[in-house]
Amino acid sequence: MTFSLPRAAALAFAAILLFAAATDYVPAFRDAEGRVFGLFRLDVYKDALHLASGLWALAAALWSRSAAVTFLRAFGAIYLLDGVVGALTGSSFLDLSLFLKGFQDSPLLSNGPHLSLGLAGVVLGWWPRRGAATVAA
Repeated sequence: MTFSLPRAAALAFAAILLFAAATDYVPAFRDAEGRVFGLFRLDVYKDALHLASGLWALAAALWSRSAAVTFLRAFGAIYLLDGVVGALTGSSFLDLSLFLKGFQDSPLLSNGPHLSLGLAGVVLGWWPRRGAATVAA
């Protein structure tokens, strides 16, 4: 079976997002203050967001190239915007913290994953189609 670049990318996003959803439940990844890798405070809303996003990525990767492109474009734009909002306000709109807690003091680094995954999704989703590059699975 072969995967196009968008399908392989969506599969990689699925692995990253499902890993993110699981980290809050692995004691080895949490510090004494409950932060994952000593950086992030996750909660049930963030875990649900990561799980749903990971399952969406997995379904898109397995469904078709077109579904994977749609995932990368939509996910990338939404997560990139969420990262920018988080960098400016210290709160995220995807987990509703912007609406529930307002502006917060949050380290810029905590927005890094959304900024980087969002940017990667946008770039990969709108990558020029010059042939059908595939990756053997």
